[in-house]
Formats: sequence, structure tokens, C-alpha cells
Amino acid sequence: MDIKEIQSLIKFVAKSGASEVKLEMEDIKITIRTGSAGSGSPETTIVQQIPVPQTAAAPAAQAPVAQETAAPAPSEAKKSDDDSKYITIKSPIIGTFYRKPSPDKPAFVEVGTSINKGDVLCVIEAMKLFNDIESEVSGKIVKILVDDSSPVEFDQPLFLVDPS
Repeated sequence: MDIKEIQSLIKFVAKSGASEVKLEMEDIKITIRTGSAGSGSPETTIVQQIPVPQTAAAPAAQAPVAQETAAPAPSEAKKSDDDSKYITIKSPIIGTFYRKPSPDKPAFVEVGTSINKGDVLCVIEAMKLFNDIESEVSGKIVKILVDDSSPVEFDQPLFLVDPS
């Protein structure tokens, strides 16, 4: 659990009106207490890290990831067969994906657009810098895998291109 998730949990508990919430997981214990409406006391958060031996931590962390990737695999098996003939263009950076250079301009590419090597496909904003993402292949856009103005991770698939 990272700091953003903890902050979100604190905000959720504060809005819900609960006076106390306890959350215990394998390696962390969190208690969030909010003052009652009449007392005026400030919100109190206690985060306690429980020490876990190194050998036990690695398998515990890897097991849920393996289960998450194994569950959707059968449903994606059909997609990978159909998509195997296409080239996937992936995000080279973390940031916010934009299909247009600005809100009042048309999108760089649409499904069915023919592209050449070096054509700008989208823009990814990272730390207030807008980075043009250029195609490294020529072909035709088959599918746009990310919604406009949504966050993307490094190496996340953005487009499927038919190179033929």
C-alpha cells in the first residue's frame, strides 16, 4: 500500500463519518480515528509497519501478482491470436495521454489512418512537458487502446498497427 492509497483511505473515512476504521494486512496495520462532530478534535491517523522476514515477503508479494495475471489470461487468449499479426506501439514514458495537440485541434490519428515512420501519433504530458510520440513503423492504425486524457504507464500499449 503506497502513500496515495493511504491518503485516499483517510479522505474516504473522513467523508464517511465513521469514528474509527482499522485495516490490517500482511505487512501493514492502519488505524484511522476521526474526532466526533462535537469534540472538535483533529483527525488522527496511525500507520504501523509490521516487520516481515525477507524470505516471507518476496513470495507473498509475488503470489497475488501471479494470480491477477493468470485470471484474465484466458479471456485475452483470443485477443492475442487476433492481434498477433499487428504491431503494438507502447508508451515510452509515464504521463497523461492526449490524442490531440490541443483541445480545439483534430486528433493526430484515428482508427483506419495510414501512418508512416516518424508520424506523430499522440502527445504524452509528463511533468508539464508535452512529448510527441512518433511512429517507429509504417502501416494502418487498427485500434487505439487508450482513452484521451487518461494516465499511461511506461511500456503500456497505446496503438495497434497493421504493418501490411
